[in-house]
Amino acid sequence: MNTSFHAIDMDTWPRAHTYNYFTKTVSTLIYSINVTMDVTILKNTLKSKGLKFFPTYLYLVTRAIGRQQEFLMTMQDDVLGYWDSRTPFYPLFHVDDKTITFLWTEYDGDFEIFYKNYISDVKQYGKSHGIMLSKEAPPPNNYIISCVPWFSFNSLSMQLQNAKNYYAPIFESGGFTETNGTIMMPLSITVNHAAVDGYHIKMLLEELQWTMNHPEEWIKDIEM
Repeated sequence: MNTSFHAIDMDTWPRAHTYNYFTKTVSTLIYSINVTMDVTILKNTLKSKGLKFFPTYLYLVTRAIGRQQEFLMTMQDDVLGYWDSRTPFYPLFHVDDKTITFLWTEYDGDFEIFYKNYISDVKQYGKSHGIMLSKEAPPPNNYIISCVPWFSFNSLSMQLQNAKNYYAPIFESGGFTETNGTIMMPLSITVNHAAVDGYHIKMLLEELQWTMNHPEEWIKDIEM
């Protein structure tokens, strides 16, 4: 998927005054919001089809942020703009020495294509150790998305240094908890306030929860 950069016209952009406030008056304001997502339908559907949760989580979050310009913001050559989509940049956990290695898989709007590309990337690069894999560096439209599956959490906050022009969101999910058949997953979202307000996160969460509740709208029978 080719991703293009689109410059923003600051004279006509409705959020220009908000952006200027958080970049010039406040300097930088990074904040995290923690929620719990109902993944009951999604987990049960994936289990019935023999599909993995993590690549599905990558796909759904990337799809959701691609629906809103605010989560696609970036600075290129001192020009503010946005990407067409983002590329998930995620860690792989090595069971043998308990270390992680970062990998990325290009996003595709077709779940089957993205899922197969993820499986291919992990198969090709997943056994290599080191903080970065032999696969080339991630494209500039990447964003960080991760998971700590060993425990659940009520709150998680990312502390970013030198993040003045860093507008990519950061996602971190946690371990599942099940109560009376309902499966919940904690999710932390970290954003730059110059790019993203609370309303935009609200819209993102509604989109994400809807796709989790309606896998029949985007999932197909995948032949691996």
